[in-house]
Amino acid sequence: MIQRIQSLYLIIVAILTGVLPFFFSLWIHVDGTEVFANNEMLISIAFYVSAVLAIWALVQFKNRKTQFVINRLNMILNFFLLGFFVYRSLNLSGETLVSEKGIGMLIPVFSIIFLALANKAIKKDEDLVKSVDRLR
Repeated sequence: MIQRIQSLYLIIVAILTGVLPFFFSLWIHVDGTEVFANNEMLISIAFYVSAVLAIWALVQFKNRKTQFVINRLNMILNFFLLGFFVYRSLNLSGETLVSEKGIGMLIPVFSIIFLALANKAIKKDEDLVKSVDRLR
């Protein structure tokens, strides 16, 4: 259902991971070339998988437990992506000059935050349904 707050969070995650990495640079090399997600095949696949998982969780609104598990998997994927970006930013090809880090490296952080908020709202809905079932 679109009127639930977790649906809004999942739409934001889908936009964050499906669209923004291809418009904001992930990092800038010393020679001035900007690296976007579409320049690195594995990074673009990871971002697309994260967007697909967010949309899949959005469609699974009738099954809140499945939605919760899908969001957890998506958070794990974003943690791996974030770990890769941290590793990459610390070891940028062993260059002596410092390269600039792009704003695109923060996209997994925002995705994790919105996925955690969505899981919190899903848990709240699940607890509400359980409390109503207890009264019957």
